[in-house]
Amino acid sequence: MEQTSPPDRLDRVEALIAPAIEAMGYDLVRVRMTGGKNRPTLQIMAERSDTTEMTVDDCAGLSRAISALLDVEDPIPDAYQLEVSSPGIDRPLVRLADFDRYAGHVAKVELSRPIDGRKRYRGRLLANAGEYVRLAVEDESESVAELPFADVADAKLVLTDELIRAALKESERR
Repeated sequence: MEQTSPPDRLDRVEALIAPAIEAMGYDLVRVRMTGGKNRPTLQIMAERSDTTEMTVDDCAGLSRAISALLDVEDPIPDAYQLEVSSPGIDRPLVRLADFDRYAGHVAKVELSRPIDGRKRYRGRLLANAGEYVRLAVEDESESVAELPFADVADAKLVLTDELIRAALKESERR
């Protein structure tokens, strides 16, 4: 179960750790608080700037650096667990550039407000149009949806055979 944390706290955490993460050669993907009140988890998701595969050692090094920063600044006064991870193959799509980077793959997109009575979409990502995410919708309409990026509440790639093949091909090139 996801717990909502005051956005300003998470924004503070992001502003605090992003420069250090970038200086270490990584990109911050997402900062999120999950879990219940008894065991909240601060989830930090990062990826290598050079797009090579993240390792356990990468996550451990990031965890040590982030933990030290959070211990000094203490932006979250309550007790929590720190979790540092990579986005994984069925990664969340959080930046507009992510939608372009994974064009051609299937994604699930949930909006913060309905458009024409609909909040959830699934389909093949198409190249973006300005500040709009374009999706060839997988339903009976077979239409192209143009969804305002500002209204995207949650989006992630769907694990498909095609996505697995693309990931394997990418790892072989490295």
